[in-house]
Amino acid sequence: MDAEVFLTSDLARAARALTKVSVNTIAKGADLTKERVREFEKGVISLTADEKARLHASLEKYGVVFLEDEQRVGYGVRRK
Repeated sequence: MDAEVFLTSDLARAARALTKVSVNTIAKGADLTKERVREFEKGVISLTADEKARLHASLEKYGVVFLEDEQRVGYGVRRK
């Protein structure tokens, strides 16, 4: 069984900003509606584990790397 992808609303919002790609493009790559992605980024809704995994993969496709939470530094995102 695969581990659940860690993706918070603020992390998704920051990652999309770094990609400089529209919400439409990211949503399409994740097979989600643009409204669903926006609502998640705002913290209005939660996504299922599968939806988070698809959104995570779509964001990575457009050039971001997600950083895991470590003792000295917290989780984050950066460009490749």
